[in-house]
Parts: sequence; structure tokens; C-alpha cells
Amino acid sequence: MNITIRNEEPKDFRRVEEITRKAFYNLYKPGCTEHYLTHIIRQHKDFLAELDFVIEIDGQIIGNIMYTKAKLLDEAGIEKEILSFGPVCILPEYQRKGYGKMLFEYSFEQATVLGYDVIVIVGNPNNYIRHGFKSCKKYNICMENGTFPAAMMVKELKQDILDSRKWVYYDSPVMHLDEQEALLFDDKLEKMEKKYQPSQEEFYILSQSIISTL
Repeated sequence: MNITIRNEEPKDFRRVEEITRKAFYNLYKPGCTEHYLTHIIRQHKDFLAELDFVIEIDGQIIGNIMYTKAKLLDEAGIEKEILSFGPVCILPEYQRKGYGKMLFEYSFEQATVLGYDVIVIVGNPNNYIRHGFKSCKKYNICMENGTFPAAMMVKELKQDILDSRKWVYYDSPVMHLDEQEALLFDDKLEKMEKKYQPSQEEFYILSQSIISTL
């Protein structure tokens, strides 16, 4: 078995979107929009092509991770450029076999080489704490409304790079996609059954939960 991690190329675009769709369909809601985000993100100014990777087994792509620029702003108005990633996916039949870990670790190494030192994401903590992510509350990083979402996590690529200052997190505008456009995009693709599954309720609970400031 030959495993390769490399930058995504234009010839990979459709395959990556198909994998993203299969990985996310019905996971967080009936259907998904992540493949549409994958489709539009590549043209956005915050997209980092040098941190857009695919993982292959014997020449066949089974997963992908994409990064965008994001920022932190402290109370004095000082801005810090950071990273966020997503979508990140592995084909369902290859999940929980270590391929996601390989993709994460390689991308973290390359991000460090490029000079980035902090990643902030929003997702299911069960998927990310094993990769070194911790609650945003531990780093005093909040949303613009001052809350600390349970689903927002932080990873320092360089130890102790964040101090005790209060930071506000701002993701890239590309992450706030048009849901109607996403539905229209999905309708043009091969039909997949939209249905309910328990992971949707789990994510709803996590995504709506706020960590107490007490």
C-alpha cells in the first residue's frame, strides 16, 4: 500500500468535492453543504492553496483538508493572523484507520513551516481533542458576542504562543455561505437520500452549547 499526501491540483477538484459530499452527507443535518464550500473556497482571497492537501492510497484520493486565513483581535485592537481549516474529510470506508491523523499531522507541520502558530476551528470536539485541540475558553478566545462556544477549539502550533489576553475570533467570510446556493448546487449532482441520524442531534447540542464564564 502506497500512501501519499500532496497538494490538491485542478484535476482533483471534482473528486475532492465528491469525497466531501460522501463524508458529510446526513452527518450534521439531512444532506450537507460542505461540498459546496469546497467548490467555492478555492477562489476566495483567504484560501491557502499551499495548505490544501489530499491523501492518496495507491494513487486514489481518499481524503482532503483545506485551510483559510482567520484572525484574532485583542481588546487593544491588535490583530493576529491565524488559521482555520475545513472542510476536512476522509471517505467513510477509510475512516477510523489513521488516515485522518496522517493528514492532520502533515498539514500541521506544513503550517508551522509557513510561520503560522495558531489554529481555531468550530466542530465536534470528539473529532479534534485527540489531535491537540483544547477549549477556546482555556485560551480566553471568544466569539464577537463574548461567548465561548463548546464547539470552538484552539491548537497552538508553537507552545505557549498565546498569552492571557482576551481575544475575539473572526473566521473568513467564505465560511458563511449562501444556503440556497448550496442547495441548488447539490440538486445538480447525483441524488443521495437526505435523512435523519443521531449525529445531527449530537452536533446541534454541541454547536448551541456555551461554556460558562464563571
